[in-house]
Amino acid sequence: MGDKAHAHPGAAGRARAADQPSSVRNVVLVGHSGAGKTTLTEALALTAGALNRAGRVEDGATVSDYDEIEHRQQRSVQLSLVPVEWAGYKINLLDTPGYADFVGELRAGLRAADAALFVVSAAQDAGAVASATRAVWEECAAVGMPRAIVVTHLETARTGYEELTRVCGEIFGRDDPDAVLPLYLPQYGSPGPDGHAPVTGLVGLLSRRIFDYSSGERKEIPPDPEQAPLIAKARDRLIEGIIAESEDETLMDRYLDGADIDLSTLIADLEKAVARGVFHPVLAAAPAAEGARQGLGTVELLELITGGFPSPLEPECPLVTTPEGAPRARVSCDPEGPLVAEVVKTASDPYVGRISLVRVFSGTLRPDETVHVSGHGLADRGHEDHDVDERVGALSSPFGKHQRPLDRAVAGDLAAVARLSRAETGDTLSARDDPLLMAAWAMPDPLLPLALQAHSKADEDRLSQGLARLVAEDPTMRLEQNRATRQVVLWCLGEAHADVALERLRGRFGVQVDVVPHLVPLRETFGGRAAGRGRHVKQSGGHGQYAICEIEVEPLPAGSGIEFVDKVVGGAVPRQFIPSVEKGVRAQAARGLAAGHPLVDVRITLLDGKAHSVDSSDAAFQTAGALALREAAADCSIQLLEPVAEVEVTVPDEYVGQVMSDLSGRRGRVVGTEQSTGARTVVRAEVPEIEIGRYAVDLRSVSHGTGRFSRSYARHEPMPPQIAERVREQAGNAPR
Repeated sequence: MGDKAHAHPGAAGRARAADQPSSVRNVVLVGHSGAGKTTLTEALALTAGALNRAGRVEDGATVSDYDEIEHRQQRSVQLSLVPVEWAGYKINLLDTPGYADFVGELRAGLRAADAALFVVSAAQDAGAVASATRAVWEECAAVGMPRAIVVTHLETARTGYEELTRVCGEIFGRDDPDAVLPLYLPQYGSPGPDGHAPVTGLVGLLSRRIFDYSSGERKEIPPDPEQAPLIAKARDRLIEGIIAESEDETLMDRYLDGADIDLSTLIADLEKAVARGVFHPVLAAAPAAEGARQGLGTVELLELITGGFPSPLEPECPLVTTPEGAPRARVSCDPEGPLVAEVVKTASDPYVGRISLVRVFSGTLRPDETVHVSGHGLADRGHEDHDVDERVGALSSPFGKHQRPLDRAVAGDLAAVARLSRAETGDTLSARDDPLLMAAWAMPDPLLPLALQAHSKADEDRLSQGLARLVAEDPTMRLEQNRATRQVVLWCLGEAHADVALERLRGRFGVQVDVVPHLVPLRETFGGRAAGRGRHVKQSGGHGQYAICEIEVEPLPAGSGIEFVDKVVGGAVPRQFIPSVEKGVRAQAARGLAAGHPLVDVRITLLDGKAHSVDSSDAAFQTAGALALREAAADCSIQLLEPVAEVEVTVPDEYVGQVMSDLSGRRGRVVGTEQSTGARTVVRAEVPEIEIGRYAVDLRSVSHGTGRFSRSYARHEPMPPQIAERVREQAGNAPR
């Protein structure tokens, strides 16, 4: 790939690239936080001519200028699209956050892309590289997405390039280490005063040429004869790796017989193997020095993207159905086909309003046309299902805050769409007369609760609208109105995710909120049999109030709810007032007895009572029923029941011991373990929900960012007495 001609396309080239799916490349940049993805994106844009030497486009925007939060936090928090043009191709670079809290943005990038660049930093320990990127690599492998690896920060390397490529081969090429091999080796200059030798160029293993960047411009020079043995050894292994994946079965025999395989054949086979996702080359890259036009390795990387990564024509499009779920024929990447596009990201602009980043899978999307919006199966997260028609606003190609107008977006391309007021992330856009729905893409489950309340009355009026707009932009959030605890809960992926949500509520939607302790829905039940007498007798002139009832309460098995049994004989309580007693008992049970939590799992039997021919009433017997239940509770121990969750934790084998110990410290009961794929173990446990409010954060610490878990409600169980007493004290000793 190092021998290909490259040039910036003219206007005709840009038109062809914009109109032909075969000339589009959609590439997502993946890597751990701090690996240098955004810097690499800017370096590629500079080399391709999309940025000037100051790193800016014509209006002064940069790649990372889109979100003010990113500037304050000094890290990427959202997916950004940077389209560049190179040698007649349009390359959509999708820069993703590396921090685990923003994995939803990463998933959006994977959905929109056809290939992935894994960016790993030589400035970090090789083990950290593996733990942070292994899960995403396996996710890409599961769908056959082509992948390549880019090593950054060679100028401040803690891990040498050779060592890092070896680790990548072991981690990412677990089944076949020879499928992950360097395509280039770094060329080092003279050591500086600190003893560190700068990287000045790259050695092309296939072409056996040096691509020197020391002058700020890429120049090709012959290698030093002293380098020949090192080049030959690495080149032989690379050629064997390429030939092993070649579709030409005779090539290996010819190579083993000593035949010299010509360079064009090797490059062609390499590109085919990369596009099929069976070979993963390793490259090196660095940003351009001050005043330079090209960053080290950027030309080689652009050549790999255009020559080795597939066009949108090659991968299969996701399955589609009608909005009602009826199957439809799979669509293909054809600009003349039926319109099928998907919203992969939703953002708000203070001047333009809602902006939707859309990947067009089939057909052609045009401004000002009416489309059908279908979606999207996330009602449990506060996202309503959609089945409406909307008019598309202007189309543009975003670059930071700069927007380049588009007259259309063809199959395979990405575009920003303005003024889609109803469409949310994950929704499908299709023709109004032929509505379709794409198969949903997996979203992580938010497991960190954030209980919110409005800071003031004015904020209370804006809170619901602000939260609705927030979750419309981010489908990894879940909005819950918990009736049991009467709390508004925003479920997030982690602390950084929660911080960004709060900052957007304040800065973008003008809502000030207070974060309050998250409450779990506790229950109460009787610890044994008890009896109670409710007497409500008042006389104040005219009609009085008269009702007396006697009840017996006994506990029932978990999950039984409340049973009310009538055993009154002789008409001691008139028939018309028995439902009143039940209503009063159930109302008091809902209010709670010891700490204000609902009463469950008891049988309440009405045994006897008294009535007055004039003063008895429905209201009087409701009050008497409530009083009787409270008196019964006063003579019996009331148990607090806490919800218990079934927790399933998946971690690398080396962290199983720490995870099990941590779960035990949370009053958890480990019920089993089993091996999973990729040297990982699944730990199943039952843990009180009050103990796992921050488990999304704590598991990340225990497992060094490699663990994930799911939770589901199992049942309510009695709370230990010492913890129950503390809860009662916090509740202010609610009246019995």
